[in-house]
Amino acid sequence: MSPRSSRATSVADAAPLFAALGDETRLKLVDRLSSGGPLPITRLTAGSGVTRQAVTKHLTILAGAGLVRDFRRGRERIWQLESRRTVEARRRLEKSHSVGTPLSIDEEVRGGLPSRQDEARHG
Repeated sequence: MSPRSSRATSVADAAPLFAALGDETRLKLVDRLSSGGPLPITRLTAGSGVTRQAVTKHLTILAGAGLVRDFRRGRERIWQLESRRTVEARRRLEKSHSVGTPLSIDEEVRGGLPSRQDEARHG
């Protein structure tokens, strides 16, 4: 396989991952799972303002991208992050931004662009 087709495959593999993360509700679910560990659907839904059915739909999309998995504990369905896939996402982002110094969180959110305050300071 040529380096070019290898990159294309890598991008094709990453696309569903980032598509799944491209939703605010799903990002919040990933955040809750990363800070709270494996959680049942009832805990993931509590305080979210989103129905249980909607949370289940979002978790199914995340599972399809390999970001989460579920298992049974008694009658409960427990959801947890798939660390291998989240590490892949982080590596992909780091690889995409491997030139220059690391960005701060604010710069990352702005896509590496200067803030309005920076622009005002530097003319």
